[in-house]
Amino acid sequence: MDISLHYIKKGTGAPLLLLHGNGESGDYFVHQIDEFARQFTVYAVDTRGHGQSPRGTAPFTISQFAEDLLGFMDEHGIDKADILGFSDGGNIALAFALRHPERVGRLVLNGANLDPSGVKAAVQRPIVLGYRLASLFKAPKARANAELLGLMVNEPHIDPKELSALTMPALVIVGSKDMIKASHSRLIADSLPNGRLVTIEGDHFIANKQPAQFNRAVLAFLKEETP
Repeated sequence: MDISLHYIKKGTGAPLLLLHGNGESGDYFVHQIDEFARQFTVYAVDTRGHGQSPRGTAPFTISQFAEDLLGFMDEHGIDKADILGFSDGGNIALAFALRHPERVGRLVLNGANLDPSGVKAAVQRPIVLGYRLASLFKAPKARANAELLGLMVNEPHIDPKELSALTMPALVIVGSKDMIKASHSRLIADSLPNGRLVTIEGDHFIANKQPAQFNRAVLAFLKEETP
């Protein structure tokens, strides 16, 4: 790996990796880190080119981010971990699990999508427009913005049939007014052999806006005995 990812580490116990969404950092999980650290060793990781992690020279793609996560786990001696991914972080978690299922204990997907069509059109249209506009300019800030928006316009591309290979316990958790189509979240949950869907009243950012309900649902899932 050409870079080292910045992270926040807290707590003791089994490792739990937290992966933030597009344009954010591990600080997104401000309402989760202390709570989860009571029972887990929490790593809130900044994705390449996000937060305090450097951009590096490798491709700016979900696939690369998944490989960065493998490098992070190897670097920190984490053989296997539970992973909670939000939005693009959920997409990274899915891509990682498909490549390295033996490294994943439990999977929590909060507002993830398999492809851009899973995002509601009213949300996706302005993102596509912003991406096209940002792509016209050569200034470093515009190029960085285009890279971020490009992740949501061009990625991910996961066939729901691929999810049949993921046999670990999986929780798909979304807001009742999420920017991800409800039918798409249901498709993800139904395509995972041991998947389930939980809906919490709220929008895409339920971890931040409804932390008590979100944390309760996630911890209940993480603490269940594996069948």
